[in-house]
Amino acid sequence: MRILILGGGAVGTLVARRLIREKNEVIIVEGREERCTELEELLDAKIIRGSASSIRILKTASLDDADMLIAVTSSDEANLLGCLIAQAYSTVKIKVARLRTHEVDLWRSVCAGQLLNIDLVIHPDRETAQRILRVVGLPGISEILEFAEGKVKLIGTNITRDSWVVGKSMADLERSGPPKNSLIAMVFRGQQVIIPRGEDRLHVGDHAYIVVPTSKMSETLDFMGIEETRRVKRIFILGGKQIGIEVALQLEEMGVQVKLFEHDLRRCEKIATLVESTVIVHADGSDQRTLLEENIEGIDAYLALTGDDEENIISSLLAKRLGARKAIALVNRLDFLPMAQLLGINSIFSSRLVVVDRILQFVRKGHVLSVTTLREEEAEAIELVATPGSKFLGKKLRDLHLPRGAIVGAIVRPSGEVIVPRGDAVIQDGDRVIFFCLELLVPELESAFLVGSGREKA
Repeated sequence: MRILILGGGAVGTLVARRLIREKNEVIIVEGREERCTELEELLDAKIIRGSASSIRILKTASLDDADMLIAVTSSDEANLLGCLIAQAYSTVKIKVARLRTHEVDLWRSVCAGQLLNIDLVIHPDRETAQRILRVVGLPGISEILEFAEGKVKLIGTNITRDSWVVGKSMADLERSGPPKNSLIAMVFRGQQVIIPRGEDRLHVGDHAYIVVPTSKMSETLDFMGIEETRRVKRIFILGGKQIGIEVALQLEEMGVQVKLFEHDLRRCEKIATLVESTVIVHADGSDQRTLLEENIEGIDAYLALTGDDEENIISSLLAKRLGARKAIALVNRLDFLPMAQLLGINSIFSSRLVVVDRILQFVRKGHVLSVTTLREEEAEAIELVATPGSKFLGKKLRDLHLPRGAIVGAIVRPSGEVIVPRGDAVIQDGDRVIFFCLELLVPELESAFLVGSGREKA
């Protein structure tokens, strides 16, 4: 497939790298000369220097021959204009645009019309906010990902020194009577990614992912010794950018007391017109004295959501030391993610990875229902539909000979039954199958699973 990407920033580069790895032809339009030079060194892609909103430039970038256009420049206007040009001057089948405007709901209705006809509009702040809100009341949980329309959850947790599971093997845990249909599917240990087997043990500092039916989530948390807060009361937010406002508004609807810290007075005044019960504090929310004066001790969560990764990491660590029960940091530099987890920050989220996930899911389409990148692009959770012709159909899992570094985490039958399988489980026609695997295995696994299915590549 030939894919035209408008914008060679971090997201455009991440998407391009993944698409190239999956044997797609990629062309990138980027306006900055120095960035074009960097992209030519980084990627096996055609790089066109110029404006994403120029008809001439897009024609030079072979717009007429593109199967898909992905608009992820830093400008909403340029992304929309690029899609409009594609609509007017090409037959490109699929258009995707990233929009950051707070009017995204209104724009979605415009984009659905024949004038623009954009197939997917991604709002990174809103989608990241939804992931954050799933875990604010769970101090021991780093991340909750949902599959099969919410029937299956993947729970990320940091293994701490005081956890009873430290030193236990997978076989030990199995003998301890865990909830039926639960499975530790993946463990991150430093830079190592482990698909755990029977004798693999959990160590202090491990970041483990547990797959479980949603109905068994509380039972699984109890088994692992993870505290579950029933009601969130008080939350501090550092940063008055759009994601901070988005989270504050959703927390207000939940009846949570919110304090939002922003050092720019004009920004504070603007935010005050958008929120209702949130208290806006014109101060440095990463300053120890300020946090103590605002009674940080005992708050349910401290959310560091500025545009500065380093500030978010440092302020989260300070908040934990001052008595916040949970610290959440927005970290967009992927090489910072493992370090931030090792430092003891409860949850780390990347808006860039959220956008990449949504784009990859849409690019693959067909029988690929969801794609989720885990940590620094090292692993992936992929949800597929089993179809006639797949070589995995009708065989016991132990006989599938999956690539090393891949595991079937859950099977959801068309009836709604959720199975977290062991070796004797069988994949049937129409099942949703959720795999966890090393990122480099995704093309091989996807190809084997969907062979002969008539899969549609957008």
